[in-house]
Amino acid sequence: MRIFEANISLQVCSFLKDFLNKTSSFENANQKMFDAFGIKTFFENENDFQGLKESVSVVAISSIEEPDRAEYGDFQTNKDLANKVAKHLAKRNISPEIVIEPTCGKGNFIIASLSNFKAVKQVFGIEIYKPYVWETKFSILDFFLSNPDSNKPEITITHCSIFDFDFKNISKKYPTEKLLIIGNPPWVTNSKLGSLNSSNLPKKSNFKNQNGLDAMTGKGNFDIAEYITLMLLDAFQSHNGYLALLVKNSVVKNIVFDQKDKKYRIGEIEKYCIDTKKEFNVSVEAALLYCQLNSTPSAECNEFDFYSLEKKLSFGWLNSKFVSNLSDYNETKEIDGVCPFEWRQGIKHDCTAIMELERVNGHFVNNQSDEIKLEEDLVYGFLKSSDLKNTVIKSTRKHTIVTQTKVGQETSYIQHLYPETYSYLKKNISKFQARKSSIYNGKPLFSIFGIGDYSFKPFKVAISGLYKTYHFTLVLPQNDKPVMLDDTCYFIGFDKIEYAVYAIILLNSKTTEAFLKSITFSDAKRVFTKDLLMRLDLLNLAMLISRNEIEEQIVFLNDKYSLNINLSQWESFINEMTPKKEKQLTIFG
Repeated sequence: MRIFEANISLQVCSFLKDFLNKTSSFENANQKMFDAFGIKTFFENENDFQGLKESVSVVAISSIEEPDRAEYGDFQTNKDLANKVAKHLAKRNISPEIVIEPTCGKGNFIIASLSNFKAVKQVFGIEIYKPYVWETKFSILDFFLSNPDSNKPEITITHCSIFDFDFKNISKKYPTEKLLIIGNPPWVTNSKLGSLNSSNLPKKSNFKNQNGLDAMTGKGNFDIAEYITLMLLDAFQSHNGYLALLVKNSVVKNIVFDQKDKKYRIGEIEKYCIDTKKEFNVSVEAALLYCQLNSTPSAECNEFDFYSLEKKLSFGWLNSKFVSNLSDYNETKEIDGVCPFEWRQGIKHDCTAIMELERVNGHFVNNQSDEIKLEEDLVYGFLKSSDLKNTVIKSTRKHTIVTQTKVGQETSYIQHLYPETYSYLKKNISKFQARKSSIYNGKPLFSIFGIGDYSFKPFKVAISGLYKTYHFTLVLPQNDKPVMLDDTCYFIGFDKIEYAVYAIILLNSKTTEAFLKSITFSDAKRVFTKDLLMRLDLLNLAMLISRNEIEEQIVFLNDKYSLNINLSQWESFINEMTPKKEKQLTIFG
């Protein structure tokens, strides 16, 4: 049955019907609810009181489906999972006096806490969605009606945005009581909620203080659950107790990553991986984040399977390096340093329909199937992440228009030198003006990003930032022109093909793969980033791999891809990677 869009049991409905018939005012009703069940302010106002009184008198079995609130990151924890989490904590001798469930939803963690923790004195639940507030209250009534001898703590269910709730007030009011923060905050980003015009957003969106281009290109976007978790840590990190929240894996990783600088007073950090398909019917990598508050700051997290409790691995900080598998990392840590070549991201244009082309029967065709006449000079072969499958690429299925040779360059020259290209771009100017990213504000017409001298290097070694493949691709020129990559790809560029071949042999070695697996997180939105790739010390790697192995790989690449490479440039390549100070010491030595 449903009342106020909330599920209600027959037991609770019958109780409320009888109870409300005997009660004259909502003030009196609230007092009786508190006396009998410990629930403070069951009715917020007279309208709530009268509305419920009327509803329970006429309630019937409802077939109305619950609204799908997944777009808000609303994945309600089922009762069984909530109970398993509480039991897991209880087995660890965690016995809180204060229980807080932020974004409490239907209140399943509150019920699980009432069932498993016998010393609870205060319960606080916060929820912005009013039907869930009602359902939580109904569930609490149902629990106590079924378990009349259970401990009845003082329970406060607050209807408000979590970002308006003063958690520090609880910490001040109960400074010595043992605390447990338990729950499942929304699995959604601030930009997603913003697009839904949600009011349940923090007032300060760029809470990690990203600067300039980083904030504008998406690094200012963040997970709401991460914000909530950090907000709770800020309020309770010096309070004796524990935190146990169901969050996306990325949130756990980010919190451990931030520990190097933030040094939150949390220790015994643990991650318990859950089967989200089974528990929530969604394909999201998520886990139970557990930690002890008021502890010596830890920058390491042990990862377990939630169901078997089998330890999988440990990740976190080791000697100022952030790694995804601490034990495996130790085997290849020698190559964790600074790459002698700068990794770059490919071109960003945000105008696929116009800028990405295919060549059909000698003509260019865009994504809208328009046949286009263009001068060839500004058209380059173009690769996306999905194209980087082979070890060597000599031709591309797509092309792109490159309007600038460096960021911010004036584009007025196109009109005079390339009238057909300009006519095409001008015809579609509305598409460029509709680009949402603020990075294009105030920039010349048809501007792109991720462009510079490095883009025009003839030989490139590239990898997709999106895919969970530890494989690098050698990209060769096409029609005597360098091939461009999109902004989901990362690459290093060379003027000599020999250097590029040596680099790809080093990068596709088993040593590199093992190292990358120990520092990458396969569930990250981008498995590979510039910061991560810059940790590849190719000079040290070249010292670890035998010359025979290099020679064997050269022979293999020559035979398979019709190359003509030898080791004549190897010493020059090594010298190119050697820092200048080392070169000078060698000379004087």
